[in-house]
Amino acid sequence: MSMDETGRGDPPADGEGPAPAATGGGRPVQVLPDEVRCAILEQLPVPVAYFGREQLLGMANGAAANSVGRSEASILGLRPGEVEPGLFLKGGEGLAEAIDRVLRTGEGEPYETHLMVEGSEHIWQAAMSPVRTAAGEVQGVSVVTLDTTDQFWARRRLAVLNKASMRIGSTLDVGRTAEELAELAIEEFADFVTVDLLSEVLTGDEARSVLHRDTIGFHRVAQKSVLPGCPESVVPLGEIHSYDRDSMVGRALIQGEPARITIDDETLRRWATGEPARSMSMREHSIHSVMVVPLQARGITLGTTLFCRHRTPVGFGAADLQLAAELVSRAAVCVDNARRYTRERATALALQRSLLPRRAARQSAVEVTARYLPNTNGAGIGGDWFDVIPLSGARVALVVGDVVGHGLHASATMGRLRTAVRTLADVDLAPEELLTQLDDLVLTLDREQPADSADGAMVAGATCLYAVYDPATGHCVMARAGHPEPMLVRPDGTVEQLRLPSGPPLGVGGVAFEAAEFELPEGSRLALYTDGLIETAGRDIDTSLAELRELLCHPAHSLEEACDTVMDALVPEQPNDDVALLLARTHRLDAGHYASWDLAADPAVVSTARKRASAQLTAWGLDDAVFTTELVVSELVTNAIRYGGDPIRLRLIRDTALICEVFDGSSTAPHLRRARIFDEGGRGLLLVASLTERWGTRYTGTGKTIWAEQPLPGTKETDPV
Repeated sequence: MSMDETGRGDPPADGEGPAPAATGGGRPVQVLPDEVRCAILEQLPVPVAYFGREQLLGMANGAAANSVGRSEASILGLRPGEVEPGLFLKGGEGLAEAIDRVLRTGEGEPYETHLMVEGSEHIWQAAMSPVRTAAGEVQGVSVVTLDTTDQFWARRRLAVLNKASMRIGSTLDVGRTAEELAELAIEEFADFVTVDLLSEVLTGDEARSVLHRDTIGFHRVAQKSVLPGCPESVVPLGEIHSYDRDSMVGRALIQGEPARITIDDETLRRWATGEPARSMSMREHSIHSVMVVPLQARGITLGTTLFCRHRTPVGFGAADLQLAAELVSRAAVCVDNARRYTRERATALALQRSLLPRRAARQSAVEVTARYLPNTNGAGIGGDWFDVIPLSGARVALVVGDVVGHGLHASATMGRLRTAVRTLADVDLAPEELLTQLDDLVLTLDREQPADSADGAMVAGATCLYAVYDPATGHCVMARAGHPEPMLVRPDGTVEQLRLPSGPPLGVGGVAFEAAEFELPEGSRLALYTDGLIETAGRDIDTSLAELRELLCHPAHSLEEACDTVMDALVPEQPNDDVALLLARTHRLDAGHYASWDLAADPAVVSTARKRASAQLTAWGLDDAVFTTELVVSELVTNAIRYGGDPIRLRLIRDTALICEVFDGSSTAPHLRRARIFDEGGRGLLLVASLTERWGTRYTGTGKTIWAEQPLPGTKETDPV
């Protein structure tokens, strides 16, 4: 053996001695013979193939042959994508073009293909590399492929779930959440999707168990199809339908597990037994694969989702079922959140409605209409309120208020304040005195709020406008606590903003409130409102007030029309604040509805007062009320002469009730007590209280008025003013 200049010996002749050694990393490495290299290639678990310049398969290892279910000998000489001469794998149409590019450019490239092998889809990631001769000429292409089906489905599942996290549950609306689930499924892997929810879920109630139901009733809340109009559906959107517990859907619901069903003739026959319309639709539209996935969240079954394929030729696989289950699981949580929100919002709105007037109070001093629109934030409830309170003497109180903040805290505070206003109005406090008492109440509520509670930072502050209108005189007395001033529309159409003394909001304390008095002509309109009507985003208050004046001066057929006109023009579709608007048209009592007499402070005038009252009732056609009214007049006039002082005035009012009033110049408060057997007095007020429905006392700056109210005789009652 001779040595060359490098110190290496001549290579042995073929078949002589060991294979030549090479140096790798500075160390001698034994060069593998060709048969070993072939064995490595043959036993490599990764498919490897070689295509010559004619794009015919010249070599394939065992893994490549096995991947298409053929022997190596049977596939040699085939073109890219062929499994038999002239028979191509579905999805392999672009292989020949990719190999041709590598042959022409001499540059390798990656290539991903979706191949249908024996009825199932496989995703292959191929590395295509040119094979060159010793002279560097490209003589073929080697193709090394990896089956990345699992990785592909994992990536796709993550991508779809990522979409779901952004698109499903965008609103707290049960129906919209179901639609979002159906829309996403149609885009990704299904041809027809239906979402059905148990009936109680739509109302926000707790869903009852489906385990013991013979039939399970649903509402169809969403359905989507790749075909226009969802022709596959046999249930219209929004309709109620049911599944039998022994049906395929019913069994999946009771078991609580998703199911994958291949629709063949036998399945269609079973389905046709109990649900012929669904079976006919499946046959007509060639639905061949179905997945049933129960909508479950927090251990409660809320409904079911059906995924169907008819345009996609491949049936649902295990990966599809897993993806559908995860999608529905996420959607179910969103549906349950929406259900809970629906229930809580319904509860909150019921509370709000219960705290606001349900119907107009029975009175004839004013004709009223009102609107209340909650804010669109949170539960959609707040602290705005309005009220119409009948007072003694046919008068009426108009109230509008606004509690700071929104939500249940503000609504509950509003309810307490509204109750307090009604209680204080019942004792006939003047507007400024009533607001003073209400201010003390708000301060008390603030002190009662624990500092460390969740609502500790919330103050029970509020604004309020309180007005008292007397239809006998046309006078209206108003006071406000930090509230917007009202608008007055006179009968001639002119509009002005009534100027009231400014008062601080309720809850400030230490500042007196003042009232202002106005005379309102017959047919005037008062507009009382909260700041939500004029404090709209993008518009300053002066502009809103000017627009409100313009809207109020427009002629309207009714108060309802005027109220709607103002609300439509000034309130956005989704207001950020609560809005309350109260419109009242004033009426006056004419001479035919009341009578008044001045009396001397002499016991002898008591009989005269009785005669005058009796004559007036006869003129009014109220003969049935004469006896009771004479007794009431006698007692009240006697009480005024004995304990009061000049001036004394008797007034009868025929309104929604018959009212008897006696005014005297004393501010001494009368007291109801039971007289003892030998007492000469003390029975007057007790007699009045037993004969009438209501009685009371109100004070003025010069004295007091004791009044008593009795119902009008039903057969003789005249129409209210």
